[in-house]
Amino acid sequence: MAEDYQSSLNVTGMSADAPVDERSEMSQVTSVSQLGDVRPTDWAFQALQSLVERYGCIAGYPDRTYRGNRALTRYEFAAGLNACLDRVNELIAASTADLVKKEDLATLQKLQEEFAAELATLRGRVDALEARTTTLERQQFSTTTKLSGQLWVNLTGAFTSGDVTTERSLAQPNNPNLPPSRGITGIPSRVQRREPNITLSNYLFLTLNTSFTGKDSLITQLVAGNASSPANQLISAGFFNSWGTPFTDQTGTPQAGSNAVYLRELSYTFPLNDSIRVAVGPRLNVYKYFDGNRFTNFLTGAGSFNSSGSTLFSAIDRGSGIALVWTISPQFKFTAAYLAENTEFLNSALGFNTSSNPARGLFNSTNMAIGELAFAPSNAFTLRLLYARSNLRAYNGFIGGAVGEPLPYGYADDGFGGTLNDASADAFVANFDWLISPKFGIFGRYSYGVTEIDPVNAARASGEVKVQAFQLGLGFPDLGKKGALGVVSFLVPHTYLSGREFLLSGRGDGGKQYELEASYYFPLNRNVAIVPSFYAIFNPNNFDSNSTVYIGNLRTQFSF
Repeated sequence: MAEDYQSSLNVTGMSADAPVDERSEMSQVTSVSQLGDVRPTDWAFQALQSLVERYGCIAGYPDRTYRGNRALTRYEFAAGLNACLDRVNELIAASTADLVKKEDLATLQKLQEEFAAELATLRGRVDALEARTTTLERQQFSTTTKLSGQLWVNLTGAFTSGDVTTERSLAQPNNPNLPPSRGITGIPSRVQRREPNITLSNYLFLTLNTSFTGKDSLITQLVAGNASSPANQLISAGFFNSWGTPFTDQTGTPQAGSNAVYLRELSYTFPLNDSIRVAVGPRLNVYKYFDGNRFTNFLTGAGSFNSSGSTLFSAIDRGSGIALVWTISPQFKFTAAYLAENTEFLNSALGFNTSSNPARGLFNSTNMAIGELAFAPSNAFTLRLLYARSNLRAYNGFIGGAVGEPLPYGYADDGFGGTLNDASADAFVANFDWLISPKFGIFGRYSYGVTEIDPVNAARASGEVKVQAFQLGLGFPDLGKKGALGVVSFLVPHTYLSGREFLLSGRGDGGKQYELEASYYFPLNRNVAIVPSFYAIFNPNNFDSNSTVYIGNLRTQFSF
């Protein structure tokens, strides 16, 4: 008997939790136009009341005054009837039909017939409401774009007690990117450089963050700047924007000092599932995904080029490709990427930005495959282990410069002034930060790299340049003010284990360069901070004979 009634009692799209008119305070009842009322003395009212008491299908008012002393409009009554129909259907579907009395089924049948018009109207309105609700849920997040920006103003000076020996071209000694030549003795040409003047510069990021679903992110970041930091006047060829240069004291585009606007990053990030996020794009920022450290973020921590990240890790700053971030567990995270060089500050007219050039493309250019495993047993400690395999393109026959890591920087030839074929390289980095107490922490990095040397002249012996670097430092969170950060960093950016004879610049006279940095990030408010920093560069350019270079930088940082 119950099975015979199931199809006729079924109400599509209506549940016991029917929409409520906020003006009536009555749960599961919808009040609409005023029609003929159903009074407590009517048989229909009494029949429904009996069903409510037997099956508990209507909650009523909080004080339970619904039962027996108020008249209902026919639509209010239909809403209550519909709730009881749903409850009976639930009992039948749950194979508990024996709990439903046959006389109650007959009563429901009769009530459906007498209130058929009201039930039909109610169901139509519920269906329309559900359709609108589904549309709202589907469109609850509208496409939004947020603009943010950072502006840095740098006052920077580099000071030394005497001239600094560099390895540069004799023909163009003022060009820090032109490789030197080897004399008859095979020693790279050297140029003496004088103390530069103090500079005042700016550097700007404008970032557009667009989301289409609320979980994804399309990043479009623009950059402009006008700096050439004073330390760049004292470097050997190929070491532009490395030692002694604050990260924000740069132009950031191929047009040095121009304040021209370039695209720095263009990437799209989306969740593959609850634990994996994927980023793809023509210009991904490598350092957004790899080699992070709470004490060496250039915004607040150790802020020079050499101290803010491994000096041996990445031949690519920005690249075309894909990155994957897998949160394995709260303690473990694995990040992997394949990227081909497409860096905003390198000039495509000189053969860079090769991933978008069909002559080289994604797989025949300077490119990297990177993997990093991060272990964080607590919020206070993180250890990162990184491996990178790089294919390095030889520019003008030399390996090195901004796309030469893990050489690092500098230039290499075949040891006799001859040119090289493209090279492959491997780099390993271990990186940790440990917040020992809320106001004191330590950090460090160890990097090791091997670059293969393959001379174009088959008569020249091939070989390898093996190099290592290490960094140790102290961090002082909330120093003097909540949100402030003091950092002291000691760094050996490159010490060569073998293959020094292949170095055209960077070999020096056998000395070992090391660096001491101190910085203090002091937020004035949420949007403005000042950051004084001081660097001491000992044995610059790996010349023991060079005087120590001191760099002072005062940075004002605006965030909006």
